Amino acid sequence: MKNIQLGRSGVSVPAIAVGCMRLNGIERAAREHLIAAAVEGGMYFFDHADIYGGGSCETLFGEAVRALKIPREKLFLQSKCGIVPGKMFDFSEEHIVGSVEGSLKRLGTDHLDCLLLHRPDTLVRPEEVASAFAKLEKAGKVRFFGVSNMHPMQIELIQSAVKQPLVADQLQFSPTNATMISEGLEVNMLTEGAVARDGYILEYCRLHQITIQAWSPYQYGFFEGVYLQNDRFPALNKAIGEIGEKYGVEDVAVVAAWILRHPADMQMVTGTMNEKRLLAIARGAEVALAREEWYQIYLAAGHILP
Repeated sequence: MKNIQLGRSGVSVPAIAVGCMRLNGIERAAREHLIAAAVEGGMYFFDHADIYGGGSCETLFGEAVRALKIPREKLFLQSKCGIVPGKMFDFSEEHIVGSVEGSLKRLGTDHLDCLLLHRPDTLVRPEEVASAFAKLEKAGKVRFFGVSNMHPMQIELIQSAVKQPLVADQLQFSPTNATMISEGLEVNMLTEGAVARDGYILEYCRLHQITIQAWSPYQYGFFEGVYLQNDRFPALNKAIGEIGEKYGVEDVAVVAAWILRHPADMQMVTGTMNEKRLLAIARGAEVALAREEWYQIYLAAGHILP
């Protein structure tokens, strides 16, 4: 498995992380097989959130790891906090610390390797976040910190008080959801893609050595469906299919290769609970797309070049 540097952490991690949002949707045996196969395949980075399955996904993961007897040092565990489902976002010190305590208990571990703030809280007081992070780090309960779904100024606001470097920003990214690419390529144009919806987060993260973690890499829109083998995206599927045939890999691997080809050194977060599909995705980390092939997929997804 290809590895990347996680921001300014000084730690090397797998380029493909296993997203655990749907872990409560499969049976115990399937969960254990998936986790064991991921670790064996070099994908020992597992992405959680306190709200996934109402917390059950963390609990089920912890049970599976204990059943498999996987040593804690063989895993990189990341979780997220800050969403109170259906009510609000909460970056208060009390909520952050309490969320981590809950995740640790459910996962059956004494520390998280990384904690992300899940979505921006407009009522955030950066000094509260800083205090929470300092307490968690001092207690050895969290090693590294980051954010999710934030643009540059939101990161700057948090970082203005937080002493630890923010090592990651988890953002939706795929060939169909590539606004962070189009807003740069279509700069100074009156086109739809030129609208800076992300605040030039791609360039910001590259300048500040923040790892972009690409979530929902196979969905289009906001959970509207998958674009692979979808009749709504004939040109994209044709391009992906041709490139996959060339390299002898499945379409999911081509998408992984496309995301990992970018020099920002992104990390891709999978969402599949299918062991065979996960291993097929992993093969994409070994495929180095040519520049022309990368742009071929980008254009086939419906984007333009000036």
